Formats: sequence, C-alpha cells, structure tokens
Amino acid sequence: MTISNQSFKIAVLPGDGIGKEVMPACLEVLAAAISSVGAAPMTFEVHNAGAQYYSETGEALPSVTLDACKSSDAILFGAMGWPDIRFPDGTEIIPQLDLRMELGLFAGVRPIRWFPGLPRVLTDPRAEDIDFVLVREQTEGLFYARGRGEIVNDAEAYDTMQITRAGTERVAEFAFQLAAQRKRRGKSGTVTCVDKANVFSSMAFFRKIFDEVAARHPSLQRDHAYVDALALTMVKKPWTLDVLVTENMFGDILSDLAAGLIGGMGMAPSADIGEKYGLFQPAHGTAPDIAGKGIANPCAMLLSGAMMLDWLAAHHADEKLADAARMIEGAVEHTLSTKLAVPMEYGGTANCTEMTRSVINSLSAVRREVA
Repeated sequence: MTISNQSFKIAVLPGDGIGKEVMPACLEVLAAAISSVGAAPMTFEVHNAGAQYYSETGEALPSVTLDACKSSDAILFGAMGWPDIRFPDGTEIIPQLDLRMELGLFAGVRPIRWFPGLPRVLTDPRAEDIDFVLVREQTEGLFYARGRGEIVNDAEAYDTMQITRAGTERVAEFAFQLAAQRKRRGKSGTVTCVDKANVFSSMAFFRKIFDEVAARHPSLQRDHAYVDALALTMVKKPWTLDVLVTENMFGDILSDLAAGLIGGMGMAPSADIGEKYGLFQPAHGTAPDIAGKGIANPCAMLLSGAMMLDWLAAHHADEKLADAARMIEGAVEHTLSTKLAVPMEYGGTANCTEMTRSVINSLSAVRREVA
C-alpha cells in the first residue's frame, strides 16, 4: 500500500452537548478509513469554543482557536450552543456564525440523501430516490442583521436583509459548479433559484444575478421557485430536485425540512465552504435532552467527515482521500441497510459507540468497491 507524501492538520472543535460525543466517533472512523486506503495522514488538534466554554471563561471563540482554524487545512466542527447559556443581550452563543463571517464561508452545503435502512418518511416509493443538495448563502441575507438589529421605543423592531451582487454571484457560481459535478455522475444538472422575488426587491435582485450566472452555464438547466412553493415541492416530490441555491434564512429553514425527509437531523451532514477555508459539521444541534447519555446517532458527523475528505481531495489532488470518503459513505449505508446497527433515533438499540464500531467494521465490506 502506498501512503501519500502529504499530511494534513485538522482543527477539531467538538463544542457542546452531543458534539463532544459524535466528534470522537468521527475521528476514529476517519483514521480507520484513511489507513485502509493509504491516504494522507492527518493530525487532529482539539480546540476550545462554544457555550459551555463561554460560561467558564467568558469567551465563546477564543482568538487562539480562531487562529488555529486559519492555519489548519480544514476544520471539523461538532455542535455548539446551550439553551441556558446566553450573551447579556439574550442571544445564543453561536460561534459557528462568527466562523462563517471571519473565514468567509459563504456556501452552506447540505446534501440530502435517503439511505436504505432508514425509515421512509414519505409513503411514495419514489422517496427512496431523494438525492439533492441545498446550497445556502451564509455571509449575508437576513443573517446580516445579526448584531445590527434596531428596536425603536420598545414599539418597533427592524432587521435588515443584505443581498449583494458579489455575494450572490459567488454562491450561484458555486451551485452551478456543483450541478456540473453531479451531472457527470448522472444527475439532471439543474440549479433551482429559491427566492421570494414576487414580493421583495432584494429577492428580485437575487434572482436577476442568478440568471446572469446561469447564462454562463448553457450546458446546465436553470429553474426558479418561490420559497413557499419549494417547501411544498420538498414534501410532494423531493426526488425531482437536484441543486437548490437560496438566501441565508430561507436556507436555514429549508435545510431542516429537507433533513426531515430522510429521517431527521441525525443523517444530515453539512459543509461551510469559502474561497480558502472549509468547515464540516453535522447539521444537528447540541441536543441537551440526550447529551451525556452516549446515545446520539453519529452518522451526520461521520458523513460530514467524508465531505471534508472530498474537499481536501479536490484541493490537493489526492484521489485516495476521495476513496476514503466513499468508504465512509459506503460503510454507513452498509451498516444501515443490513441493520448491522440501528440508531436509537430510528427505533433501534445501537448507541453512539455501537454505531461507530459497526461503521468501522463495515469498512472492509466496502473496501473492494473503491479499490
């Protein structure tokens, strides 16, 4: 087996709640998959951040942690936030938003795929073909108002949405590039602009710029959908969707709805991608109700780790990293489809440790498929 000459430093931010439980599971699976294919070795450096760290120190995202993220090849992020721990103004501790702004992580990538063995939430058998990606612009939109909101005389409140040409162009271009990659794998190559252009001038502007970017990609298809109509389509016929691109708040809401189509947040990985940096995290939160019990489903974190491997593979021309990503995805699918282990989230008995062990044991079953 040939080992890559490259090596990578990964900043690891477990965070709060079940983030501290699913992160060790992810690191263990990553190490096993990387070793199996002889991919580039990785050094995982754990750093502090989050609500519980804030309650102890008064810092939610220490400068040393931010600096470590900037100097690393990629960032693995668990989950952060805690209901009873807030800033003096009452808002939650959300370092992930600070990282998006600090590192320019403009594209929130949420793959939505049904895995055999999962509960079929929708009764239509075509629901087994759900496989689309939601791309959410993450540096502006309504989230631009965070920290800038205004309350006037305790009678009126205002939050301003920001849509810029530069921000919309780069996220739309990202979505079309992603659709081109998926088309090469047999998908339709369709990008749908999700907006509310019939009401808001900012959204009409978003759609206008989307169409300008679409014109640069004549081999791909463009589509448009109002956000409310798209929510209906997600429930009625999500198997028809390919790549969606939308504003920050719309994407925040739709991504949770999308996760519900495939069984819940425990199967929802995500990536926050910028021009230089990549951060990878499960879409779920810290789950205070089950934190500390060891029963969290680690699959979303494992699949986020696979997304990190794919991103590194593309940026460093290391196909073995992509092979390791396919192995993790295949091992998760094998575990679920054969019911080698069924997460408690879906009525099974497997806790976090048992799910992790089953996925690692399944790596050998899928090894020859990516050899």
